[in-house]
Amino acid sequence: MGERDHCCSTHLIDGDGTFNVTGIDSFMKEVKLSDCGLSYAVVAIMGPQSSGKSTLLNHLFGTNFREMDAFKGRSQTTKGIWMAHCVGIEPCTIVMDLEGTDGRERGEDDTAFEKQSALFALAVSDIVLINMWCHDIGREQAANKPLLKTVFQVMMRLFSPRKTTLMFVIRDKTRTPLENLEPVLREDIQKIWDSVPKPQAHKETPLSEFFNVEVVALSSFEEKEEHFKEQVANLRQRFFQSIAPGGLAGDRRGVVPASGFSFSAQQIWKVIKENKDLDLPAHKVMVATVRCEEIANEKFSSFIANEEWRQLEETVQSHAVPGFGRKLTSILEVCLSEYDFEATYFDESVRSSKRKQLEDKLLQLVQPAYQFMLGHIRSGTFDRFKEAFQNSLKEGKGFAVAARDCTEYSMSQFDEASADVDIDQANWDSSRVRDKLRRDIDAHIEEVRAAKLSELTTMYETKLNEALSGPVEALLDGASDDTWPAIRKLLRRETETAVRGFSNALSGFEMDEVTKEKMLLRLEDHARGVVEAKAKEEAGRVVIRMKDRFSTLFSHDSDSMPRVWTGKEDIRAITKTARSASLKLLSVMAAVRLDDNADSIENTLALALIDPKSGAAANRGISIDALASSSWEEVPSSKTLLTPVQCKSLWRQFKVETEYTVSQAIAAQEASKRSNNWLPPPWAIVALVVLGFNEFMTLLRNPLYLGVIFVAFLLMKALWVQLDISGEFRNGALPGILSISTKFLPTVMNLLRKLAEEGQSPGNANPQRNPPVPTKTVTSGPSNDNGGLSSSASSEITSSENGTEYSSPGPRQKVQ
Repeated sequence: MGERDHCCSTHLIDGDGTFNVTGIDSFMKEVKLSDCGLSYAVVAIMGPQSSGKSTLLNHLFGTNFREMDAFKGRSQTTKGIWMAHCVGIEPCTIVMDLEGTDGRERGEDDTAFEKQSALFALAVSDIVLINMWCHDIGREQAANKPLLKTVFQVMMRLFSPRKTTLMFVIRDKTRTPLENLEPVLREDIQKIWDSVPKPQAHKETPLSEFFNVEVVALSSFEEKEEHFKEQVANLRQRFFQSIAPGGLAGDRRGVVPASGFSFSAQQIWKVIKENKDLDLPAHKVMVATVRCEEIANEKFSSFIANEEWRQLEETVQSHAVPGFGRKLTSILEVCLSEYDFEATYFDESVRSSKRKQLEDKLLQLVQPAYQFMLGHIRSGTFDRFKEAFQNSLKEGKGFAVAARDCTEYSMSQFDEASADVDIDQANWDSSRVRDKLRRDIDAHIEEVRAAKLSELTTMYETKLNEALSGPVEALLDGASDDTWPAIRKLLRRETETAVRGFSNALSGFEMDEVTKEKMLLRLEDHARGVVEAKAKEEAGRVVIRMKDRFSTLFSHDSDSMPRVWTGKEDIRAITKTARSASLKLLSVMAAVRLDDNADSIENTLALALIDPKSGAAANRGISIDALASSSWEEVPSSKTLLTPVQCKSLWRQFKVETEYTVSQAIAAQEASKRSNNWLPPPWAIVALVVLGFNEFMTLLRNPLYLGVIFVAFLLMKALWVQLDISGEFRNGALPGILSISTKFLPTVMNLLRKLAEEGQSPGNANPQRNPPVPTKTVTSGPSNDNGGLSSSASSEITSSENGTEYSSPGPRQKVQ
């Protein structure tokens, strides 16, 4: 009874033929049948009603099926099909107790349900116990014969049925030995088999192809209970390891794995209820298909809910995960291993197909994470490449060598990292991401290459600008016959230096010679362009340059000292020389002469602008203007800076803007001449001497007149200095007269006022300003007094000119 207390049972099919899906699922979970794989056996028992089937199972397997109460009369105890777990028997054994046949409760429906339950028992059981009374053996109308016919008939409805063990349990054995009962029973069984209609394919098939027939006999439970229990205990031992080779169970090839038992039983009963023929091999495949798909879906859901996978998926979206391939391979391997373990006993082709589908679904699920990881590896490798490439260039390594080395190293790094990302279950190819990385690297190299070449080109162009602009401007400013030869020499020297340095710098790029030559030619063209641009720039300021040169030569002498127009200079010659130099500048600026080709621009300009008379004489009879053209002879238009017409217009503008300087010089020269020739002519002097002889003699006779004249001379001298008569007449006679007339009267009044103040002031009025002088004896005559007076007046006038009020001592002070 203790074993029965731990028995688990369920009502599998009720009396109405309804399959208890919930009950069998709960039963399988409680018994843990799904964990058994193929290591389980199913035993069914069938027989007449009230033949002691449940009693036999309870004692044989320790089950708890309901037994008939003999004191209440003989009636139906088991309705439908019950199922229970055998206690204490290995491997796991499931027992099904079928409703008894030939019961009065079902009436006319007995045959239909009897066949359905018998077919179900044969389809799902390894061992079928047929409970029969001992006294029915050998009887034609025994109760067991209809049951056997039913069993054999329904067996024909199974396509390719597996070999089942039929164990005939003879109940209430009499004294007749089993050795005598068994042959009779087997003979009856064979007769029944032969009488059953068979398909054409099995007409000659012996009974042994379908069944293993076993016969056992048990004593009466009611009369010999102890003996009965002892026999049952011995029989129980035969059910241990019943599925082992040579065991009690029959053919195991068609066995459904334990995890699919519930679904298989349900589908088999469904087919039986629909009164269809039951194809067990096809049913096995169907069960395997459904069950393997269920297992695959469970494992897929389990994989999605796996915390390690979810964390890995979340992390890889933001950054690379070390050991990604190894971790994901492990997670996938665990999932697939669990599937293999649970589906190992199902049909191999179905199992493999569903495993492949599960694997494809899992790989499809994890592929985005794999692509994320490859993307992180690609971006990380690309960033490291850029850094390494930049450092290599900073260290002075050649561009091509640095690009090649860094590319090879980065690609090898990517290959190593992508190999670590590979998943064992997938045969994914990372070549597309690798190609994308290579394209990114090549594009970056090309970008840096273009930037470096542009930088180099700009650097050498800047050097040429600095080396050519200033010197060319200076050479053009000092235009001479050697200007363009010097520019050509400068251009050639600087270009060769720049091209040599540029060529050495380009050698590190390992470019083809054609491209290199093109870049060098562009640099040479740039050098010529710098010179031409500077020449065009200077040509735009040619008039200013000409005026500066003219002003420099016209206003300074050969020693570069400012020229003073004294009247001795030849202004015409100086002007012609300065204009010739300015014309030289114009001729130099007229065209670009970098090809060392001779031209006649200077002669044409000189004949047309400086010496037009000689030019007209040379071209006597021809009235065409040499500058009435838009181009120079032997000079292409691309090299022309100033056309002949422009030169003529610029020369006209130049002459107009420099004429004022020449006129000013002429005026200054004339003024200088006038200021230096203020004495009268010699004939006037002779006339004055002749005509003034009498007055001269008068002065000799009366020396007092000389004093008066001398004082008048001093006054006139003072007025001359105060009025700056020589300075006023430098700008011309009329302007000098007008200026002197306006200043004459105020100057005279000022002198008279000063003299009056000096005459009225006391001798000691300002002793500090007029200190006393030592008294001396005066022995000179009147002439000395006059001389003192004249000196005093002269000193007073001179002081007034400087704007001071200091005065010399008066004659009285001197006398004292």
